[in-house]
Amino acid sequence: MRSKVDGAGPGVDRVDPSPMLWRMRARPSPRRWSRQVTERSNALDLEIDVFKLRSPRAMAESLRRSAERSRRRKAGPFQSAMSMLNYHLNRGGRGLSRADRTRLQAAKRELRKAFGRPMEGRRRAA
Repeated sequence: MRSKVDGAGPGVDRVDPSPMLWRMRARPSPRRWSRQVTERSNALDLEIDVFKLRSPRAMAESLRRSAERSRRRKAGPFQSAMSMLNYHLNRGGRGLSRADRTRLQAAKRELRKAFGRPMEGRRRAA
């Protein structure tokens, strides 16, 4: 069955698939959910462009300040700051350059230093 596409201009036709399939295709893609998590998450109130800072130390200090000030966090300041950093690192995936990934990993080490935590996460000296 052929029908006119609304708003597509004169003479534009499409083959009408079943109504269920058409509805499924017409929905907007949920590809940008990660942006909403960063903006509306209850983890932290982040400073603007914190992940674009060039210095890992500056990034870690910004995350520390945000974690200590934030009233929206549900966990402790260190856990909230580290989880937001890990979230950004993991969501970047293959799209992050090697330099960006290295800078974010260095920021994790600096964040551990800023909070006085062991350097390698959960490992303890024997």
